[in-house]
Amino acid sequence: MRTTRFWIVLLTLMGLALSACVAPMPAAEAPGAPAPAVGPKTLTIASGTDIENMNVHRVTSSPSFSVLEHIYETLFYMNPEGELEPLLAESLEPGEEEHTFILKLRQGVNFSDGTPFNAEAVKMNLEYVLNPDNGSAFAFLISRIQEIEVVDDYTVKLILDSDFAPLAAHLSHGALAMVAPSALEQGNDFLANNAIGTGPYMLERWDRAESVTLVRNPNYWGDPPAIDRLVFKVVQEDGARLVEVEAGTVDVAVRVPPAEAARVDANPNVDVITTPGLRTIYIFFNVTREPFDDVRVRQAINYAVDVEAIVNQLFNGAARVSDAPFAPPIFGYKPNPPYARDLEKARALLAEAGVPEGTSLVLYHPTGRYVQDALVADAVRAQLREVGLEVELRTLEWPQYVPFVRAPAGENQVQFAMLGWSTPTMDADYALYALFHSSEHPPGFNGAFYSNPEVDRLLDEARTTVDPEVRRELYAQAIDIIWEEAPWLFLYSEVQLTAIRTNVEGFIVHPNERLIATYADKK
Repeated sequence: MRTTRFWIVLLTLMGLALSACVAPMPAAEAPGAPAPAVGPKTLTIASGTDIENMNVHRVTSSPSFSVLEHIYETLFYMNPEGELEPLLAESLEPGEEEHTFILKLRQGVNFSDGTPFNAEAVKMNLEYVLNPDNGSAFAFLISRIQEIEVVDDYTVKLILDSDFAPLAAHLSHGALAMVAPSALEQGNDFLANNAIGTGPYMLERWDRAESVTLVRNPNYWGDPPAIDRLVFKVVQEDGARLVEVEAGTVDVAVRVPPAEAARVDANPNVDVITTPGLRTIYIFFNVTREPFDDVRVRQAINYAVDVEAIVNQLFNGAARVSDAPFAPPIFGYKPNPPYARDLEKARALLAEAGVPEGTSLVLYHPTGRYVQDALVADAVRAQLREVGLEVELRTLEWPQYVPFVRAPAGENQVQFAMLGWSTPTMDADYALYALFHSSEHPPGFNGAFYSNPEVDRLLDEARTTVDPEVRRELYAQAIDIIWEEAPWLFLYSEVQLTAIRTNVEGFIVHPNERLIATYADKK
């Protein structure tokens, strides 16, 4: 039965406590100190990878969203404390008819090219995402929407096919940010290379594999940012990022290696900020390809890899051994006993599955995208050799890596590959549906090509059920099946370590990995 308390329940679920990590406020200037120079301010952020492209409806990774969400804005915003706030929308309320919701929009907002933000723009963006021809990877976020009606200039009616508990949280996702209709009309080639949004910054230039430069939007509807120019600089090597932030050639450096954190933090000009993370790192198995079509092989690899040793040796406590497919702060989390290392059991399972000693496998992994990603892949390779598996490591630059490991059936060459998944909506629907539902096989996010009708049923029921306790139980059942069938090598969830110059204040490292410079300043 439909409940009028849907919205209150949903907002309650969003209120999970997470700590925002902001660079400390600098001490006040000493009396008589010279005033800081007046002039344009540039903030430079050293990222580990380039963005995929400029089309916010089609990119899939946090580095891309960190850049693009300064240009584009969403209808709602999930703040660092896990609370949902209005942004371009003022409210989302149940409509009079069953399975309908009414969006009230903020007035007086324009896109950076001067075109108005209104109900027609919202309708055009959501329909773009829902159109399968446009290849929006996150279409599942709003797939329950059947029709979008413009009620008036600032009111939109969403007509769904059922209740949909995570709807409001999903509308805070960067992939559903609002793009100027004038840009959407020019097609995907234009969108891949240009960006026109309502946000505090505009695109100045994109030098591929080198940097993205944004400039302040002079007509931004909100409070203008203090920083005039943002530069997201690609610095793939961990050590090189640290050299630059310590030298002052960049202001922020992401993914500080845990072993270096104390040394860098001792620098009086740099603070190392620790932020709780929502990202789980995993290696998925292509369950349609030998030998990973046999659950015994997948379980064997989970028993063969000593994840606890990897966490202790490579992360110095800045990671947590996985006991579920997603991190504990997320609604619907249910732990399982981690696969403890057991080489005898691993060898026995491989023998039962008919996998001979010396079998060769190819593991794909990124470099510079996740903390210690290449070192983790090498540790996995070395440990699997102890059970008779010979693993070759291969990598690609990040913009090429993502489409390669998510190539559709018939084109997919992957045996197993490393990826990470953050859950910015704070809801298990996002954490499980995209990665394990059979409708999300590549080019969707279910890179394992995993398919289980009972898991599908549980996930479908959970996303259309309003009662949070019923949802928890459904997710618990799904997690138990996934854990047993092991479509992944379950690894760990990350903690973010970010180096920030001490003259930078107000810079936010969000738990969802977004780097937010909108409220930053430099003295």
